[in-house]
Amino acid sequence: MFDLISEILQTLQHNKLRTALTGFAVAWGIFMLIVLLGMGNGVANSFRENALAPGSQKIKVWGGRTSKPYHGYREGRNIPLKNADIERISKENGGFVDEVNSVIYGGSANMSSGKYSRNVSYTGVFPSQITTEGNINKIHGRIINDKDMASCAKVVVLPLEYASQLFPPDGTKAVGKRVDFGGLSYLVIGVFEAPWNRNVFIPYTTAQMLAGNEDNPGSLNIMLKNLETIEDGDNAEKELRGTLAKAHDFDPDDESALWVWNQFSQGLKGLSAMNILNMSIWILGLLTLLSGVVGISNIMFVSVKERTHEIGIRRAIGAKPRTILIQIIAESVAITTLFGYIGIVLGTVASQLLDMGIGDTDFIKNPTVSLATAIEVTVVLIVAGALAGLFPALKSLKVKPVEALRDE
Repeated sequence: MFDLISEILQTLQHNKLRTALTGFAVAWGIFMLIVLLGMGNGVANSFRENALAPGSQKIKVWGGRTSKPYHGYREGRNIPLKNADIERISKENGGFVDEVNSVIYGGSANMSSGKYSRNVSYTGVFPSQITTEGNINKIHGRIINDKDMASCAKVVVLPLEYASQLFPPDGTKAVGKRVDFGGLSYLVIGVFEAPWNRNVFIPYTTAQMLAGNEDNPGSLNIMLKNLETIEDGDNAEKELRGTLAKAHDFDPDDESALWVWNQFSQGLKGLSAMNILNMSIWILGLLTLLSGVVGISNIMFVSVKERTHEIGIRRAIGAKPRTILIQIIAESVAITTLFGYIGIVLGTVASQLLDMGIGDTDFIKNPTVSLATAIEVTVVLIVAGALAGLFPALKSLKVKPVEALRDE
């Protein structure tokens, strides 16, 4: 063991500049691989957080216009969605439909608490939508419930910014108070806080009543369950088209009759793209590392040539070829691993700095590498070192003891 370490140190001491430059290439390749993997993880984490967030596993449907004649109807017929479709979809597709809801975006008007006022726009929603929209954090009171929906209650949930303006200084006393909005009086039942979310929520049924009970929800959000694969998502979309085609009498294969955004399938496809991105990063990093590996191999060829006489003596006194082979490969692995770990350490530090700087943005989340990735890179280093030393080691086995002893 000590002899092997001594041999490795001797190899490092010969051609110090060449060893340093080659080692730098290895360290740089590993450094870039770690940083690129960290950035790739950051992008994938951000996408995964959005694609798999609560409320994102859904299919959204809008009414469209037919492009095919069907059952005596000509093409070009409008297909408006109806409120009855909400219950119909839940009833006929219960195997994969968790809930069906919709949203009504109302107009803007002045909201007043008596002494203070401001202009706001309301959004009519189902109870579950408040908990899944925009990372909403309830801080006072409660949210809209089924009882509010059933009674078309005139209740409202305010964002903290509006509550603070209507009931200064901090909006903590808003719950239980009344506000006038659009000529009607509403009871404030809750206050929430969420980044970039300034919606004023009222029950969907209340918003529908304000719209004159118009039987046109505009769009439907179908929340999904019991689905795992892209194929599951595509089959769910096909069945939903079939259900609505039967209800509105259009060809189920007419994709123009409905506008469908299958967020579930699109999210899984996006995750597959992230896997391809990660693979591309590995390939790019390995190609960068290749230049260093070639340099290490070159150093080992020089080392074998310089030690031809030594190898001949060892062969002459009975050293087995396997022993010499292992020694050369071990030296190569040691050099590659030494400089490689320098790259790992520097790459990890750089990833941590990136995490501190941009690790909580909308597009990048936690751009660092895991322990599993570090282990994978270590394996890559060992394999790369072994490959770098393999050909010089094979060349050393071709040295004939008699010729080597004559070599000066």
